[in-house]
Amino acid sequence: MELRTEWTERIKKWINVLCKDIYTPLQELKFEGFTTFDRLSLDEALSREFKPMRKGDKWGKEWEYLWLRTKFTIPKEANGKVVVMNLNVGGESSLYVNGEEFGARRHDWVRDNIHRISDNYLTRNAVAGTEYELVIESYAGHDFTGCDYGPVLPGDYKKRPADELRTSIGDCSFGIWNEDAYQLYMDVKVLWELLHKLPESSLRYADVWAALKDFTTIVDFEQPAEKRTDDYLKARERLAPVLACKNSVTTPQFYAFGHAHIDVAWLWPLAETERKVLRTFAAQIRHMENYPEYRFLQSQPHLYRMVKELYPKLYEKIKQKVKEGQWIPEGGMWVEPDTNISSGESLIRQFLHGKRFFKEEFGVDSKMLWLPDVFGYTAALPQIMKGCGIECFSTQKIWWNYNGGETFPYNYFNWVGIDGTSIPTFLHVDYNSDIGPGAVIERWNNRAQKYGLRSFLQPFGYGDGGGGPSRDYLEYIRRENDLEGCPRIKNAHPLEFFENEAAPSDSYVGELYLQCHRGVQTTQSKTKKGNRKSELGLREVEFWGTIAKFNGYEYPLGTVDELWKQILLCQFHDILPGSSINRVYKEAEALYENVLSSLNNIEGEVKDTLVSKSKDLTLFNSLSFERTAYVKLPEGFEGASAGGKRLPVQKIEGGIIAEVQLPACGTITLKADKPEEVPKEVSAYLIDGGAVLENNLLKVTFGQKGEIISILEKQTGRELVASACNDFKMYKDIPCRWEAWDIDSNYELMPVELNEKAEYEVVSDGNLQAVLRIKRKINDSYLNQNVIIKRNSARVDFDTTINWNELHKMLKVGFSVNYYSDEALHEIQFGHVKRPNHRSRQYDYDRFEVVNHKWTAIAEADRGFAVLNDCKYGVNVLGNTINLTLLRSPFSPDPEADRGEQRFVYSFYAYNGSFKDSGVIQQGYDLNCPVRTVEGSREDGSMILIDKDNIILETLKPAEDGSNDYVIRLYESIRTATNAELKIKLPCKKVYSCNMLEEDCVEIPFEFKDGFAVIPLGFRPFEIKTLRISAN
Repeated sequence: MELRTEWTERIKKWINVLCKDIYTPLQELKFEGFTTFDRLSLDEALSREFKPMRKGDKWGKEWEYLWLRTKFTIPKEANGKVVVMNLNVGGESSLYVNGEEFGARRHDWVRDNIHRISDNYLTRNAVAGTEYELVIESYAGHDFTGCDYGPVLPGDYKKRPADELRTSIGDCSFGIWNEDAYQLYMDVKVLWELLHKLPESSLRYADVWAALKDFTTIVDFEQPAEKRTDDYLKARERLAPVLACKNSVTTPQFYAFGHAHIDVAWLWPLAETERKVLRTFAAQIRHMENYPEYRFLQSQPHLYRMVKELYPKLYEKIKQKVKEGQWIPEGGMWVEPDTNISSGESLIRQFLHGKRFFKEEFGVDSKMLWLPDVFGYTAALPQIMKGCGIECFSTQKIWWNYNGGETFPYNYFNWVGIDGTSIPTFLHVDYNSDIGPGAVIERWNNRAQKYGLRSFLQPFGYGDGGGGPSRDYLEYIRRENDLEGCPRIKNAHPLEFFENEAAPSDSYVGELYLQCHRGVQTTQSKTKKGNRKSELGLREVEFWGTIAKFNGYEYPLGTVDELWKQILLCQFHDILPGSSINRVYKEAEALYENVLSSLNNIEGEVKDTLVSKSKDLTLFNSLSFERTAYVKLPEGFEGASAGGKRLPVQKIEGGIIAEVQLPACGTITLKADKPEEVPKEVSAYLIDGGAVLENNLLKVTFGQKGEIISILEKQTGRELVASACNDFKMYKDIPCRWEAWDIDSNYELMPVELNEKAEYEVVSDGNLQAVLRIKRKINDSYLNQNVIIKRNSARVDFDTTINWNELHKMLKVGFSVNYYSDEALHEIQFGHVKRPNHRSRQYDYDRFEVVNHKWTAIAEADRGFAVLNDCKYGVNVLGNTINLTLLRSPFSPDPEADRGEQRFVYSFYAYNGSFKDSGVIQQGYDLNCPVRTVEGSREDGSMILIDKDNIILETLKPAEDGSNDYVIRLYESIRTATNAELKIKLPCKKVYSCNMLEEDCVEIPFEFKDGFAVIPLGFRPFEIKTLRISAN
């Protein structure tokens, strides 16, 4: 018989007291220092003036750093001992010892205080009289509203003054580390965690329980140090046989590796990440020196580039550890990006730049995509992975459905994308994981896949803000290698799991939808707009720059390469999705402005190369289909002609526009001429309580609040509006957890009344286009729209400016139409997906907010209705209503999110006929890729032609290797197998099919005909093809 609770409390108390005996301070550290906002190297900091500082001194304005230095000497009583530092200077800190990057004083949120000490050993065999110089750079922090502030009472939030001192220097010392006490502590922790996961009726439980009780009777803390140490050794002898018990042959195998998930920016700016990489990487290098079996994975070449530029000596140490096999540079992409919002070409460039860096710097061909914290995964990704030489994929985020919903059924499966490409995928659990027996056993017992899985992939270590594993974790694994009652664990490269585990027998088809974080498709709209415009700006520069190369233009490959890297950086999964602090977005918006300015300058140089000087106007169309454009004419033009044919024109505010038919992938030059007279086929006029826009295809009637109450399709006589279109809907939007990230399903129960009437003004009423201006107050915000209809077009554009002054609100615009389907079509990268527009089952309901790129459509067999956009990604379709999400206003972590002026364009487009022949895809590109113009002349015509409308040219670019080759990327857009002819009017000696990295080239046949190289191509549904063309 025994009193079990009594023994339990005794064991817990003994563990706590044992932990206290691990570190004995020897001497308080006394510092001198200074504060600064500057980014300084160690040498630069040491050249500054330092002043004495002591415990209790306050420091730290917002965004400020503190530099401290001290020297100390090992005393005689520490001779032969392990000596460590216990540092608390008031913030997360970078440490330098004797001029070398040393590691970190971890942040206060780490799970166990001993983890802030155990990593910071100075020596394992101290020599009395040895002097050490310690230098610390510590971050004061900044104002932070948290991630889920919740409802804000008026006057409740008060931002702290930026110059307020927010922290102070605490206890700092160096002292003796009792290794015998620590090793016993780890023995006991392992068995204590194991005990709580064992069946109480098992013999193993009884043996572990007995050993732990004996530990408390063997160890007497109330005696001198030497005798305590003797007891520690005796206790370890008692526990050793229990720790030595082995597992049976059916025990699962864990492949474990250290990991430090470092958010490139999130609740801190990029400047702080530059310090986080030093802290994390230096500490992990030191672990490797003492644990040769240890393996550590670090993704994101952008972080490596930071280290290479800022800490070159540390970078060389990393390269050496890569050679020795302990440091694993893996993950595939430049950063860990959002995959829903980033364009398809951007995702390819993430791999291109990421894999190239790993190959050039470390000689490693990255084979695994590693995205542990990304907010959902596009169904286009399997094909992109395979095309970029990626063989497997791992994440864990899909388990996040904390508000409820359908649980994902697999850990290990083949993920099948929209084109049928399959990639082996493993969903591990937690990227900030402990690796003790409690965590490991829980991972296995709670796995989703109970059958057909014999092993598990498990990263471990502190993350988000970096840090990585503490020493405890490495000691855990040494004891868990084959510990009875616990899965076997080995330090391993993650690829070992995929190589050794049998191929998955289960498959999952379609996007990996994250059942939370639905708001990230909308939050921080300016950043999303900057991303879209920059992606398309790069597309234009590469397209015309490639053509200009053959006119003698020296293409700035290095400059464009760096511009791509800046955009790829901002696609990091806490920047582009909108979930970072305010400073991150100020910096991101400035970056986009600089990128677009640079692209504009390059594009100007390119166009000047392509035209001859004249007073004519040349128009450039990079899209792979003919299009009609309305172009403003230069001053002095009263009309224009193209190809000897006069063009229809119209006077508008500020000038004259001409209607021009542009060739696919080509140019046309306009000359000053008399205007062509055409009949008036568009009009705008006011009516009682509203207004009308009309052309030869549609009559659009507006009601009192700017909403559309009728769209009459003249060809068929059908009324397209069911209830209302251009219908603004505002909701209270206060998620219960992650404000910037989430939209909670109950927002629909909290509409905000918008009863203010609109003001109408006819801006333009000519023969080509009519423009109606709508002004309206929307709650505390102000709307100004120019609604544009053009002749011969079933598309209506809404050029929208909103002065957004809301808190915890969400704004959608709805189009309720007389169409029926049980699904909606949503454009994604290189294709589209079908999603339910009903809530019949749980997973249908779970997807109450989804992502689209340039359009969403409701399609019947022979007609349809689409809503287009130029920078919006969030949308929901319920029944016959498409609701495009325009703006949100979360309070945390950025209280100023999206406040101020926002400008964007959305459109509706109605069509008759099949979706294949609808032109929806072309309309989406047309809205997003405006025709470029430049003064001068050029021969009219196309440089590239494709004979099938469903084959889209996404990219024309110079080859990455700087050769005279160029690359064309195309995709099938409708989901149907297609044979097509590609015609190229550029130098062409040989044509190769290659992967998306422009490698693995296989020559394919072509012929010359009528001045074009004609290349026959076959596409499977949604297939992406990359061609490399030798021009020499």
